[in-house]
Amino acid sequence: MKTFYPTDLSTPEFHALLQGAVAPRPIAFASTVDLDGNVNLSPFSFFNLFSTNPAIMIFSPSRRVRDNTTKHTLENVLQVPEVVIHVVHFGMVEQMSLASTEYAKGVNEFEKAGFTQVMSNEVKPPRIKEAHVAFECKVNEVKSLGDSGGAGNLVICEVLVAHVNESILDEMGVIDPRKLDAVARLGGNWYSRASGASLFQIPKPLRTLGLGIDQMPEAVKNSTILSGNNLGRLGNVEAFPSEAEVAEFGQSPEIKEMKVRFQYDQDSMADHLHLLAKEALDDDDVERAWLILMQEGYSEQSQ
Repeated sequence: MKTFYPTDLSTPEFHALLQGAVAPRPIAFASTVDLDGNVNLSPFSFFNLFSTNPAIMIFSPSRRVRDNTTKHTLENVLQVPEVVIHVVHFGMVEQMSLASTEYAKGVNEFEKAGFTQVMSNEVKPPRIKEAHVAFECKVNEVKSLGDSGGAGNLVICEVLVAHVNESILDEMGVIDPRKLDAVARLGGNWYSRASGASLFQIPKPLRTLGLGIDQMPEAVKNSTILSGNNLGRLGNVEAFPSEAEVAEFGQSPEIKEMKVRFQYDQDSMADHLHLLAKEALDDDDVERAWLILMQEGYSEQSQ
């Protein structure tokens, strides 16, 4: 493990380290206006959601590392404390990247990047027609974090209205992450795309009082086959299967055949059970995984 203190590196080097490590980061594609009504559109990956009631989002247009200058977005929100924050989806990521070009003040990035301006309901900055999600916000506060190159400026935004394209909703009216197809920022030129094979779900532990890894049988807890993620998923159950359930599952052809095949080799039996349980976990079948694992050391005499 290599250790770095901020003073060990130049600001650009530590900036790159931070952006490479704290990733992926959601992108706030922010439209703002100045006092003269000039529109600006720019993306920021120092961004997230911080409160629901009130609905608060914060993004940070940092001072430029190379020359300590400020960005037009920061100057605009100090003049006109309103902003529209758009969620970037894959279908607009190249245009978003183009909009990040440091055009001269007064240049409209909507036009440069080929986006369609739509009048907002509650704020002066327009919103992007092509975006799947847009939040019209008032700026409650801008908090400076320093006056050196790389210093952030927290733009604390309160959501006044949200616009959501119905095409990204599922049958329950909830945003489907696959249809949203959001894009996030990593270090350097790298981005990630929240769709397809990269999507996965983890049940929230607070929905149940999980038994925890500490309550598992030692053979499971110390498995050389099951990963830490596997154990975490197994620990998020409220109770182990009952003896009757374990016994009934043990009569399945697959398990009976395995017990016969490995009746003189319990180590191989355990390995095969753990591999089979891992497959069940990969299929999100935690109940089956536990029924498999509880076969280890379970004999006919225990029934």
